[in-house]
Amino acid sequence: MTRDQAQPRQVEAAGPHGDPAPNSMSDVDLLSAITQVRTQELSMLTALPAAQWDLPTLCDGWRVREVVAHQTMPFRYSGSRIALELVKSIGKFNRMADRIAKRDAAALSIDEQLAALRDNLTNPWKPPGGGLQGALCHDVIHSLDIATPLGLELQIPHQYLRLSIDQVTGRAKNPFGTDLDGTDLQADDCDWNTGSGTPLRGSAQDLLLVYCGRKLPVGRVKGELAHKFTTGGTR
Repeated sequence: MTRDQAQPRQVEAAGPHGDPAPNSMSDVDLLSAITQVRTQELSMLTALPAAQWDLPTLCDGWRVREVVAHQTMPFRYSGSRIALELVKSIGKFNRMADRIAKRDAAALSIDEQLAALRDNLTNPWKPPGGGLQGALCHDVIHSLDIATPLGLELQIPHQYLRLSIDQVTGRAKNPFGTDLDGTDLQADDCDWNTGSGTPLRGSAQDLLLVYCGRKLPVGRVKGELAHKFTTGGTR
């Protein structure tokens, strides 16, 4: 995630059958969830024609190949090498991530990128301070960054979405710097909302992306403020 609000109000999410979704999972279940999400993404990427790897994603300035390079960076780089790369970027993680993603996307073939993901479907990598829930969140968001603008649908269970939502909204300040003042995000496929003000309605996964500062294709969210959060939205 390449971009850096009072703590939002949250309502219990519903599971796929309307039952309350738990807000936590064991490490075993989290690793299983991570494997499921990565496996879905691998299937999606394997089916993509080569030309579509050069299409833009919801991550500013990144095509499909840059997003995949970023996702697989922690599998391909040791902790000490990442530390060295961070020093080269004067301690600025987003700058480092952008530089490495673009460099590796240019150097790695599609087959090499697919292999890096395929060989690490069960890799227990944890982002610093994020644990396995943070890893799940990372994979959920970036897989949707690729799928959404391509018009492809991933079947992300509501429980995994809620865990990802909790991961990013459970801080005093929006970590992506998204301006949501006066906006009430209201999921229309489960019982969840955050914020206050003018309603912005959409699926939980699309509102997760909005919270993370992504601009969605027109029509993905609805409401008076939809133009603020969609590509080409005007008023």
